[in-house]
Amino acid sequence: MNRRFFMLGAAGAVLVACDGPNAPEAGIGLDEGGFGNPTMHNTLVQTGRINIAEIMTRRFEAEVPAMVNFAFDSAVLDAEARRILRHQAHWMKQFPELRFRIFGHTDAVGSAAYNRRLGQRRADAVRSYLMQQGIPRNSIIATVSRGQTQPLIVTQGRERANRRTVTEIAGAIRRHPTVMNGEYARILHREYVASAAPRPTQGTP
Repeated sequence: MNRRFFMLGAAGAVLVACDGPNAPEAGIGLDEGGFGNPTMHNTLVQTGRINIAEIMTRRFEAEVPAMVNFAFDSAVLDAEARRILRHQAHWMKQFPELRFRIFGHTDAVGSAAYNRRLGQRRADAVRSYLMQQGIPRNSIIATVSRGQTQPLIVTQGRERANRRTVTEIAGAIRRHPTVMNGEYARILHREYVASAAPRPTQGTP
């Protein structure tokens, strides 16, 4: 009997020694509150209750700033706009099966016809910059001007918030080899594999 208790105690001591008093629970990093969501999403895609564009639109909105702003009467991209668009381009490159639209907007100053043209110039400027960042031309299927018709802040005066472009997901190529008829799990698997790639350490050229 004493020998049995001694062995149990020794085993417990080994476990404590290995884990330490502040060691995290094994597997704690596997569930971040959304365990099972990828499987659920893939099931919804396969049964037609949700499409991949809807899922990826939620991700895009959560992970990437979709809007850039402009100076008054201008379609020139400032430093902040270029920073946001580089972020957008980085995200887009991870999902070559997706297609995007860019919507150009203006404030209410000026005629409706002039603002339609200005909104188009802004959308075209964003598309051009994204292409400079390596986004293929056919990944952006349209640039659309909404002019002054959809303000974020309703006012007849100058309003920077209304002088903007918005990038949105338009859909996905269902026959793209990385989608496999819309299987969201394929995209998740690709990201999972990429996350395990070694990253250069600081100072590595």
